[in-house]
Amino acid sequence: MSFSLWPDIDSSWHAVLEPVYDQLHQLIEQLQARRDAGERIEPQPENVLRVFRMPFEQVKVLVVGQDPYPTPGHAVGLSFALDPSVRPLARSLTNIFQERRDDLGIKPALSGDLSAWEAQGVFLLNRVLTVTAHEAGSHRKIGWEPITEAVVRALATRDAPLVALLWGGQARTLASLFTAPNTLVVESAHPSPLSARRGFFGSKPFSRTNTFLNSHGLASIDWATETTSNTSAQPTLND
Repeated sequence: MSFSLWPDIDSSWHAVLEPVYDQLHQLIEQLQARRDAGERIEPQPENVLRVFRMPFEQVKVLVVGQDPYPTPGHAVGLSFALDPSVRPLARSLTNIFQERRDDLGIKPALSGDLSAWEAQGVFLLNRVLTVTAHEAGSHRKIGWEPITEAVVRALATRDAPLVALLWGGQARTLASLFTAPNTLVVESAHPSPLSARRGFFGSKPFSRTNTFLNSHGLASIDWATETTSNTSAQPTLND
């Protein structure tokens, strides 16, 4: 068993992933074979496991989405985040910024780079970590779900306070794992334009997160990102 095959995985995750190591290894090999056969898979190989660069003990907020953006060049290995160069923004992220504005008064950002959140302990995990380009949901049930469930289960059973933001049906299937009294679970519809008005808008995840963190003696998350604008960026057609 050698986690050195994937240097992006911080050593603090090794014990968490050990029970699903064989599945992960087989899945990564399968993805490479599919790439070799000509399949365009998002995100790029170096970003598939990017989320695990954050040490396990630094996670304060868990955001669970569904699968990466299928538009080539958009996904970066963090749920809902975009490559900083992408314009216009994905519609799901535009809706996240709209809810952030309504919740906290922060102006919508021009960039989809969410690394400022990541740096503060916001763990941006998709339920499925890869997708075939232009085919949303195409890698569901190829093996990612048991792996990401193991990750969520480990976070849910820590002693440390945790906020879990479960956005969308796939993420909400994990809600029953969070039984610790020092955990806040905020479930809502996915921020996709197909569902955002069915419970994502108005859910106030950002202020509720900070209220909970403060009540447990932890610093708030600064939910601002580097670049903001007075008007929302226009969305893409594919996300």
